[in-house]
This record gives sequence, C-alpha cells and structure tokens, in this order.
Amino acid sequence: MAYPSHAELLARAKWMRANPTEAEKRLWAMLRNRRLETHKFKRQRIIAPYIVDFACLGAGLIIEADGSQHADNRADERRDAFLRNAGFRVLRFWNNDVLENSAGVFDLICAALEDPHPPAPTAWAPPSPRRGEGLEGASLA
Repeated sequence: MAYPSHAELLARAKWMRANPTEAEKRLWAMLRNRRLETHKFKRQRIIAPYIVDFACLGAGLIIEADGSQHADNRADERRDAFLRNAGFRVLRFWNNDVLENSAGVFDLICAALEDPHPPAPTAWAPPSPRRGEGLEGASLA
C-alpha cells in the first residue's frame, strides 16, 4: 500500500481546512482559541500517513466528525488502531450528533480531556536494570 507523500498530505490538509463540512465548522467553533482551558487543538493535522480532523497533541486526543460513509469502515478501524498505537485516543462523532446535539458532544470532549490518558503500553513494563532504570536509591554493594 503506497502512502501519500508529505507534500500531498499537506496540500490535502490545506484544502480540507479551506473547505470544512458543517459539522467540522461546529466542532472548530467549540475547540478553537483554547476554549477548553489549556487544551490547544489543531485542525486537519497531519499524523502521517493520515490527516485527522482535530488533534490536541498535549492531551493525546483526536476528534473526528464522520458522515455515513464511515459506518462499519474497515479503513477507519485500521486508521484508529494506528493512531492508538501512536499514543492517541480517538473520539468519533456522527455529523448529525455534532449538529443536533452540540452540547452533548462538547460534554463528551470535556470528559475525555479531564480523564487522564493511559500511558503507552511500553510505559507499563517494569524498569530495565540493564539501562539503570529503577536503581535510584538502590545500593549496589
């Protein structure tokens, strides 16, 4: 599977920023200018080889606004797995939910930002004595 080049992704992201869907406009109105306290979101962010609708890199949170073409989409499942493996949580909202229940969507986003992001699976591993991890205060005598 050939992935698009960075230049192609950048051109596509710029086009998407200039031509948002109504749901993306509504979400951006909620997320822009640090409206969620200290959380900064970027829209149409490249996380190669993908472009995500909205990303808060500090919180490791991605928000997607989806139309009906995304129902039971295997490509979205692979994409979400890739993004989760890269350390992100992915929230997907149907466009009609964003447009008809903006308050509920906003509440779910706020809850996700308040809930601490679990560490990457590699952080769950015990310290490595070979690299000197976990030896603070330990006696080597």
